[in-house]
Amino acid sequence: MPIELREVSYTYAPGTPYAAQALKKISLIVRDGEFVGIMGRTGCGKSTLIQLAAGLLTPSAGQVFLDGEDINERHFDRNRLRQKVGVVFQFPEIQLFETTVEKDTAFGLKYLDWSGEKKQAAVRRALEWMGFDFEAVRNRSPFGFSGGEKRRLAIAGVLAVMPKFLILDEPTAGLDPLSREAFLELLRKLHQGGMTVLMISHDADALAEYAGRIVILKEGMLFRDGPAAEVFSDQEGLKENGISAGQVREMTERLRRRGWEIPCGTIRYGQLLEEIAGRWPR
Repeated sequence: MPIELREVSYTYAPGTPYAAQALKKISLIVRDGEFVGIMGRTGCGKSTLIQLAAGLLTPSAGQVFLDGEDINERHFDRNRLRQKVGVVFQFPEIQLFETTVEKDTAFGLKYLDWSGEKKQAAVRRALEWMGFDFEAVRNRSPFGFSGGEKRRLAIAGVLAVMPKFLILDEPTAGLDPLSREAFLELLRKLHQGGMTVLMISHDADALAEYAGRIVILKEGMLFRDGPAAEVFSDQEGLKENGISAGQVREMTERLRRRGWEIPCGTIRYGQLLEEIAGRWPR
């Protein structure tokens, strides 16, 4: 189920003194089963890009395709888009609105032709994925939880639909280290299970660890697009755009400057530990 952006541009407040072009002729294909990380300076168009991909914005120019169909054509079935593409915004907890956790998590299932039993099973599964006991929380108000718990509840609502394509905007921002690690491991499992993931993040180490492909935007245009190891190896290019290559990449370079023969493509913790252990005197 590829999503394709073809020569897409977007301008906010067009025709007014406040007009601002956020994206300029972006062409991008995200294929089935990929885990793609999106990086770039604040204001470079990352959030606009994912909103266009999810059909939440209509491009000023260009087209967005899902399975080869233009999602902005008049006769396109938008229900298909909602069922196949799930979006987790930067602070998803503000999306909570229902009176109980079960109702809130089930809201995205409202228009699906599923039995009540199947919908409840989907809600239970999503909540348990996010670390909740279904029976213990189902009748509680979603507003009675901590900030981090609210975020996990909101994400459960997206996952209940089991979208084929999951889009995330800085999902780990503000999470404590344990919650961050648990959430990223969940993403890994979902991806390994066949879900396509498109994630915006400033966390280079997280993207290096989990994403196979990195896309970098610069001033609304596509600057880099390639395998994670290749993109993170271009430290000069990243620095020019104010992007960190991550702690692992930085440590790799420090060791290389000290004479350690560590491959430039070493970007993950496990890779670096193996390289160091292999050279350590026994």
